Amino acid sequence: MAKFKNHILVCAGTGCRASQSELIVENLNRAIEDNNLGDEVQVVRTGCFGFCEKGPVVKMMPDNTFYVQVTPADASELVTEHIVKGRKVNRLLYVDPDSHKVISDSKEMGFYKKQIRIALRNCGFINPENVDEYIARDGYAALGKALTEMTPEQVIKEIIDSGLRGRGGGGFPTGLKWDITRKVKADQKYVVCNADEGDPGAFMDRSILEGDPHSVIEAMAINGYCTGASKGLVYIRAEYPLAIERLKIAIKQAREYGLLGENIFGSDFCFDIELRYGAGAFVCGEETSLIHSMEGLRGEPNVKPPFPSESGYKGKPTNVNNVETYANIPVILLNGSKWFSAIGTEKSKGTKVFALAGKVNNVGLIEVPMGTTLREVIFDIGGGIKDGKKFKAVQTGGPSGGCLTEKHLDIPIDYDSLLACGSMMGSGGMIVMDEDDCMVAMAKFYLEFTVEESCGKCTPCRIGNKRLHEILEKITQGKGTKEDLTLLRNLSYVIKDTSLCGLGQTSPNPVLSTMENFADEYEAHVVDGKCPAGQCKALMQYVIDPEACVGCTLCSRVCPVDAISGEKKMAHIINPAICIKCGACMEKCKFNAISIQ
Repeated sequence: MAKFKNHILVCAGTGCRASQSELIVENLNRAIEDNNLGDEVQVVRTGCFGFCEKGPVVKMMPDNTFYVQVTPADASELVTEHIVKGRKVNRLLYVDPDSHKVISDSKEMGFYKKQIRIALRNCGFINPENVDEYIARDGYAALGKALTEMTPEQVIKEIIDSGLRGRGGGGFPTGLKWDITRKVKADQKYVVCNADEGDPGAFMDRSILEGDPHSVIEAMAINGYCTGASKGLVYIRAEYPLAIERLKIAIKQAREYGLLGENIFGSDFCFDIELRYGAGAFVCGEETSLIHSMEGLRGEPNVKPPFPSESGYKGKPTNVNNVETYANIPVILLNGSKWFSAIGTEKSKGTKVFALAGKVNNVGLIEVPMGTTLREVIFDIGGGIKDGKKFKAVQTGGPSGGCLTEKHLDIPIDYDSLLACGSMMGSGGMIVMDEDDCMVAMAKFYLEFTVEESCGKCTPCRIGNKRLHEILEKITQGKGTKEDLTLLRNLSYVIKDTSLCGLGQTSPNPVLSTMENFADEYEAHVVDGKCPAGQCKALMQYVIDPEACVGCTLCSRVCPVDAISGEKKMAHIINPAICIKCGACMEKCKFNAISIQ
């Protein structure tokens, strides 16, 4: 990169590629050729910048100018104005929605100010398909240090002292997990990367693999050195084609450079990695189900013990960590455990990556220190709620987590605090909801997901969650009773206490947390026969205000079932027995005469 005066970094993650970032790259290269700048300017495809709401994103280096919502048609202007004439293209710069100030440097944006990027340190900075760029940012230095300067025990102690806990949801101490695997005697051991990211709205692991695959490869090799494993396996969702492609490229490059294979860094250590593809089963995020899937078996969990560290893949000791956990390992070894443990809280060290989604202005991928509050994430980094709506709840931990409310906004985000509030960290999904969301319907949505994804091995999860979903369906149809609310709560606790694996044990969390924090909504559905948010169709009724209606007949003309009647220039009425509640009439009414009751 050194020979070029300017670099144009273009996000080439899945999200921006879906918005034509590849065509932006082509047009930029064409404009560079047209201006005879081929020896001075280089276009670099990078991983995700995180600011997905305003993608595609283009960053100019070395001045760090940050352009948002760039289109292929803008490429030529970016080159001629910014590169040739030295003038920023103001219309493509980010405008702060509060101050209305134009911001050209991403470091000054509220979205990035409170972030500390450790696991995401290279995403958006390097070409993930070029091993030299990874090496230029201290890539594989940690592996070299481990193999040439440290014993496996010393490396494990450093990881233990750092306080790093598993980022896949369980939060088990990573160094301790490695130590357990190391102490088990066996002729063959395995290191596994869990890249089977299945939470709705989650894209943390995918983005790391797309933007910095070598960090995971390096960390897996370090794990193999520490635990005595010579083989690594990445279990990745087949629905992640770009991540798979870049992993394959990275593995091939690492082998060519002698960073995988025989006698790495001239040592006696030999290690290589293969890919295994998952078919999209959420339960295969649980490590014993994942191992069964890799063996060609049905993805079902085992009763533990024995744990995979003792008997895992092919009956051999197997160490399983997720993508984000691995991404932290190299930088911990290079900067030291004291550096890492100084970030975060007493029991939750370091940072956490979240996929911030839902009714928030700045949807995207973020990484914040443990202990950052929900308020800071949603309102400072996330930019608040869309369309000026009122914040209602945030679901953390995906289907396994719970809905937290306004009273929880100032709690620190860490493993223990979220559990104490009836939710959990999970792998890092964070979905924000506003005043228009029905919490009963939200609980039903997550139950639909877990019912679909249950492997069916244990009765509490297979049948219990189905019964929970049926009760919620009954309530949202306006047919629920107070006895149903009691049954809903009691059955949830039984499922939590008796299910075989984490999927079943946590599946009632959305139900219990919404019942705890939004009891009035459940009561309204059951007692009053109304959905306060106006989302449950069976409990909705469209009515026309006779004072506001001018009899223009537009509503009756767009009604697909002829449920609206009335004379021209006279107030109309809606027949609730015929109305299918499609909302077409309300959408077309120019006089705000139609409302939902």
